[in-house]
Amino acid sequence: MRVGARAFKTGFATAIALYIAGAFGFEAGMFAAAIAAMSSIQPSIYRSVQTIIEQIQANIIGAIIAILLVITVGNEPFIIGFGIVTVIAICSLLKMKEDTTFIAIIAVFAIMDTTDMPFFEFAGIRFSSILIGILSAFVVNLVFLPPKYETRLFEMINHTTSDIMQWIRVTTRHLSDQPALKKEINRLERDLSHLEATYHLYSEERNYSRRRGYARARKLVLFRQLIHTSRKSFLVLQTLHRMDYEIEHIDSNLNEMIVEEVDKTLHTHEKLILMYLGRIRKKQVDPLQKISEPDIQELVNKLMAVYENDERDRFTMLPLASMLLDYHNELMHLKKILVSYLKERN
Repeated sequence: MRVGARAFKTGFATAIALYIAGAFGFEAGMFAAAIAAMSSIQPSIYRSVQTIIEQIQANIIGAIIAILLVITVGNEPFIIGFGIVTVIAICSLLKMKEDTTFIAIIAVFAIMDTTDMPFFEFAGIRFSSILIGILSAFVVNLVFLPPKYETRLFEMINHTTSDIMQWIRVTTRHLSDQPALKKEINRLERDLSHLEATYHLYSEERNYSRRRGYARARKLVLFRQLIHTSRKSFLVLQTLHRMDYEIEHIDSNLNEMIVEEVDKTLHTHEKLILMYLGRIRKKQVDPLQKISEPDIQELVNKLMAVYENDERDRFTMLPLASMLLDYHNELMHLKKILVSYLKERN
């Protein structure tokens, strides 16, 4: 089991919150400080800055509701439950995030807890302890450098896309083990979702230089298209897996054409990734000129004509034809973006 940077940040923020709360003599609120620190860690500086104001607001809302309820009706378990429902409703009305709402819930529960101390002193300690936890997590988020999402993102795109293309090649030749492929499709779906979440984190990073900001904006467009194209290749794989029997039993010449045209399309995808990496030698002519135009349209026409005289099965090959055409179009769009990006970079 691998322990990530976020786990270390959470532990470090919790330790800081406990030390500070102890230094101020807030023994009654140390657990609240720890829980607040744990729930306030964010994966990026931008998200940390974005949420700290909301978290402080949530702490204030929870404290106000808790104090009002204790003063007016007491702190019976039913009343505590009512207070939690109330702060959830208020946070939902203000469209606060789940982790922010959790801070308000902590405040309600912590302040409405039974104590022998004077109530307002106790409430102040608990409120301040939660605030210490929030600020400790914020400081840790600022001090610890966030991961380089750009490097990680491209590595994930490259690795996931390579896996998808390998499985497409095996599947078009009807060599894939179906149960194994089904498991791989589920894994690839998770990988793509993780990839999209990483792209979202990368897009949240901020540059304070206009020049770097412009270059980064172009890279964001390129990465988004890379991900979108990988998603299209995954849909092709899903369709090939689902239609493996039908494809295997069509005319052998058409079957060979599917293998040939899909291989040319995958080769184009690979070359585009190599172009981004700078591993293709610069020439006067387009290095993709001969391989970037697989005759997908002709393949689509032939697929649509397989059951032309059978009304019942006429559109059997429509999903595959549609997915192949979409994949090819996205690759051509990716090529335009990549060529433009490389010219600008050079």
